[in-house]
Amino acid sequence: MGKVKGNMLIAQSGGPTVVINQSLVGAIIEGKKHNEIKEIFGSLYGIKGILEGNIIDLRKEKVSDLKKVAFTPCSALGSVRKKPKDEECEEIFKNMQKYNIRYFFYIGGNDSAETAYILNENAKKVGYEFKCFHIPKTIDNDLKENDHTPGYGSAAKFVAMAIIGDNFDNKSLPGVKIDVIMGRHAGFLTAASALAKIYEDDAPHLIYFPERPFIIEKFLKDVDEIYKKYGRCLVAVSEGISDENNQPIAAKFTKEVDAHGNVQLSGTGALGDLLADIVRRELKISRIRADTFGYLQRSFPGIYSEVDAKEAYKVGELAVKYAVGKYESGSVAIKREKGKKYKVYYEVVPLENVAKETRSMPDEFINNENNWVTEKFIEYAKPLIGKLPEIGILRKYKVKI
Repeated sequence: MGKVKGNMLIAQSGGPTVVINQSLVGAIIEGKKHNEIKEIFGSLYGIKGILEGNIIDLRKEKVSDLKKVAFTPCSALGSVRKKPKDEECEEIFKNMQKYNIRYFFYIGGNDSAETAYILNENAKKVGYEFKCFHIPKTIDNDLKENDHTPGYGSAAKFVAMAIIGDNFDNKSLPGVKIDVIMGRHAGFLTAASALAKIYEDDAPHLIYFPERPFIIEKFLKDVDEIYKKYGRCLVAVSEGISDENNQPIAAKFTKEVDAHGNVQLSGTGALGDLLADIVRRELKISRIRADTFGYLQRSFPGIYSEVDAKEAYKVGELAVKYAVGKYESGSVAIKREKGKKYKVYYEVVPLENVAKETRSMPDEFINNENNWVTEKFIEYAKPLIGKLPEIGILRKYKVKI
């Protein structure tokens, strides 16, 4: 496929992030620079907007407004969780032809990459000439081919800061506290809670990941040991923790699934309540609380990683450059260079390499007890999150009578 001239269409899909609009704006501004791209359209609510003809003109947006949008959390175009059926793909291509769409960009996670792959394969079947690119995002940090994904650094910073605050709350009124953090198959976001630990007795005291079976008996033993040692215990646990049969604990309380077949794990406090009840019943501890961080960790304005924002903008910008250039389709992946100093480079990878499947935290990031992270994870995560607030504590010099 040689040089392609026509219109550009961009859409957002899946769970929002604090920096997803950086990618959107990066792509729009870059799109304006290329003569091959005539009009720049946005589809409202992902591919649903294409099906319904709910399209807006993004070329008319002022650059000053776009720059503000870039630092505004969540999906400015609206999002969707939808896997297109074969007949819907046919309708999508009819609408694309109607708008003369030759460049299509889909911002999202692995399910969004799968949708982009399906659309691209269907385009080949009908002989429709266009460039199709996936622009990565996900706070779960579980996209294959990527060292890390846009959205993760900012959400991880939120988690670390929230745990810092919760640690002092737990110190003020000691007891057992359980914080449930997003992460269906990967524990990267829950692991970020470890960055809150400054002093030896600081929280989180225990961390549990989807990558390891969650054994109730071991959980109770761990909590009991920490509680006896410090007189309190704060636990960070992933929403995706599973039993020995790899069945999510939270899935036992809900049957709701999305268009991609994923069981709904977020938006409910059932898992935290369950674990709190078990601790209360088995360990006879009176003060027990549980919080589910929920959607705030991916949408809280003002808490973002500068590195994350910069890289999110870059993948949007590069997707357009690659599409206008020699590449016909693909996903923009972030790779980390080896060495002590943090540095990344970007690479186009096949859509099918990112689609559908997810990656997990590597074994070297989880300790042998399966309830904490290793130093390798700390080294991995620190540059993605940036500086955290400085914390002061009283030395508590006792008065002699």
